Amino acid sequence: MEDKKEKKTKGEKQPKAEKAPKAEKPEKPAKEEKPAKEAKPGKGEKAAKGDKPAKGTKGKGGKGDKGGDEGKEEVTEKAVNYGPKVKKDEDVFAICHIFASTNNTFIHVTDLTGRETYARITGGMKVKSDREESSPYAAMQAAADVAKKLRILNINALHIKLRGPGGAGARTPGPGAQAALRALARNKMRIGRVEDVTPIPTDSTRMAGGRRGRRL
Repeated sequence: MEDKKEKKTKGEKQPKAEKAPKAEKPEKPAKEEKPAKEAKPGKGEKAAKGDKPAKGTKGKGGKGDKGGDEGKEEVTEKAVNYGPKVKKDEDVFAICHIFASTNNTFIHVTDLTGRETYARITGGMKVKSDREESSPYAAMQAAADVAKKLRILNINALHIKLRGPGGAGARTPGPGAQAALRALARNKMRIGRVEDVTPIPTDSTRMAGGRRGRRL
């Protein structure tokens, strides 16, 4: 019997000794919170500089408000004039030398003395092909460009001097002479006197073709 009791006492588990409580660690002071950084604008967004109105609004008011016109500044381009100041009814004259041949048309504008050139444009400057240089169309385009340049200089009237090849050549101006003259008048240029200054020989210069004439 005693042996059985001893076995029972051996089989029984002895209660474990309770562990001593761990010493509590001192609490660390809480870290100060850093201020949150401001969010940077994205690629599509731009940083606002001052108080600007929204895209849909104009100035202080909205789309339909009249107040939007007050905040909007109107920018107007002023026409630049380099010539003298001209009154409404005053005519400022220049001389337009038009040389027209079967090959080209020259429009050359000078002052009344002929010393200073205001504009010089040819028909060949307005077309690409050689055969159209003397055409009326090229002369009209050249005359329109000349008129634009003269408006900047406040010149509104022209004396015309027409010239053909002359000399031993043809004494009549080419096809671009009349077209250039009409184009200048259409572009609000007042026409003064028109004179023909084709050089005509006084001593009957020997014509081309030789003694027996031109063979056909």
